[in-house]
Amino acid sequence: MKNKQIFSLFAVITLIVAVALSGCSSSKADSAASDNKKTVTLTIAGYSTIKDEFGEIIPLFQKEWKKKTGQTVNFKESYQGSGSQALNVVNGFEADIVALSLEGDVDKIQKAGLIKHNWKSAPHNGIITKSIVALGVRSGNPKHIQDWSDLTKPGVQVLVPDPKTSGGAKWDINAVYGAGLKISEEKTGKKSPKQAKELLSKVYKNVKSLDKSGEESMATFDKGSGDVIITYENELLARKKAGKKYEEVIPKYTTSIENPAAIVDQYVDKHGTRKVAEAFLKFLWSPEAQEIFAKNGFRPVDSSVAKKYANKYTQPEGLFTTKYLGGWDSVNTKLYGTGGVWDQVIANN
Repeated sequence: MKNKQIFSLFAVITLIVAVALSGCSSSKADSAASDNKKTVTLTIAGYSTIKDEFGEIIPLFQKEWKKKTGQTVNFKESYQGSGSQALNVVNGFEADIVALSLEGDVDKIQKAGLIKHNWKSAPHNGIITKSIVALGVRSGNPKHIQDWSDLTKPGVQVLVPDPKTSGGAKWDINAVYGAGLKISEEKTGKKSPKQAKELLSKVYKNVKSLDKSGEESMATFDKGSGDVIITYENELLARKKAGKKYEEVIPKYTTSIENPAAIVDQYVDKHGTRKVAEAFLKFLWSPEAQEIFAKNGFRPVDSSVAKKYANKYTQPEGLFTTKYLGGWDSVNTKLYGTGGVWDQVIANN
């Protein structure tokens, strides 16, 4: 009887292992079959600001991939505020690739178990574009805006996106808060979070509207609302290139912006698109793609393209990174967490 029980148990275990291995083999076979189809679809979840650049880059990649492999790549694209887009992916939007405003939003997707590799091990630590936070003003700069303190003056209407929904807005708020730290450090030799919060609060008092994304904020400015907009430098340069009569003001102290992209492992494996997704992500660092970013006002991460466009950009005297603020984990807790600096600023105004 004992031998029969052992044999039965062994048989059950063998069956379970066989089924599991069969499922793995089937999954891999399905993935490979999908990657080798004549037509494949990649789904992109991007932050709103990068929409136009992807509109130029995608056709170049499609042409190159078709020539190289014979495979046609169709794209499904979604563009929203970076924070909203990250939540969409976490909540089930099956994007193969995310291209977002800040690394904290990619980290949310990773913490949800959807990105399973070290995405920062990619070229340039996973960053595909750079920029800085700048101020956009009307032609002739009628309000005489030169630095952050000018945004606190009576009668100046300020536009900035909402950091609760927009990753770009977090860069903007980081720039104001970090400038406050820099100014206090310049005067006393020490960073003063209190003075940084006071500067942010004074600027917020003049905020006319908090749009959901950087794109919506720029659209509001385009309609003639507001005297000054806190935004990405590339947004201003792209609009000036298109004929808008805006002027760019670069504050003495401002932050460097770094925008990441990554493959979402859970979904590329489900869709069988890993091969083409990896190729597209790699293409974003190619000179061809970086040239498009640069022509549209981004600061390229490719050194050869950056050198070519070096004279196009002004280097701020007091440029700082998120590291100066303690890193994204600290920033997301202290500035944007429940009861953090941003919540306090809103509550007190």
